[in-house]
Amino acid sequence: MSAQDEQFFLKCVQANPVNQQILHLAPQLGVSDWWLTAGALFQTVWNVLEGKEPQNGIRDYDFFYFDEDTSYEAEDAVIRRAKELFKGIDAEIEVRNEARVHIWYEEHFGVPAIPFTSSTDAINHFAAKTCCFAVTRDAHGQIATYAPHGFADLFARKIVPNPVLAPREVYEAKIKRWLSQWPSLTAEPWPESETSRNITQG
Repeated sequence: MSAQDEQFFLKCVQANPVNQQILHLAPQLGVSDWWLTAGALFQTVWNVLEGKEPQNGIRDYDFFYFDEDTSYEAEDAVIRRAKELFKGIDAEIEVRNEARVHIWYEEHFGVPAIPFTSSTDAINHFAAKTCCFAVTRDAHGQIATYAPHGFADLFARKIVPNPVLAPREVYEAKIKRWLSQWPSLTAEPWPESETSRNITQG
C-alpha cells in the first residue's frame, strides 16, 4: 500500500461532501474507536472512477464505534446523540456499536458471529475484501486510513469475496446491486469450497 495510493483514495473519499461533513463532526460525538466505513468509501471511489457524482447510489453511511457496554440502551443513547450532531447532513447515517454485533447477527444473516474485538475487527469480516476500508479523524484534524487488503482491487473496480463470516447469499445479493449500479465493475465468484463448508456447518 503506497502513500500515493492512500492519498488518491482519500482525495476520492473527500470528494463526497457527506463524507467530509461526517469526518468533520464525528470527533464531537465522544465515542471510542470510531470509523466511517463501507459503501460511504468504496462506492464513492467507484463513482469518482466512473465520472459520476460522488454520492451516486450510496444508500447509507456506516459509522462504526466500539464500546464494551453492549446494552441496547447505551447504543441507543449514542444513536440519539449522533442524530442530533449530524442533523444538518442530508444522508442516512447508520451508527452501530460493533461490540454488539454478535448479539443480533445470526438472526439477521443466518450464521452466528463471535464477538468482535474492535471496529477494525468488524471491518475485517465484511462480505467482500473490496469493502474493507475505513477512515477516522482525530481532534487535531489528522485523518487515518484502514485498508487491510490494500487499494489495488478497489482501483481496478474488482469485487473480491471475503468468506470469513457472511454467507454466500449475502455476498451475491450485494454484488447483484453493485453491478447494476456501477456497470464497470467485475466480481469474483464465491469460492466453492467455502460454500460447501457453510452448507455443512448449517
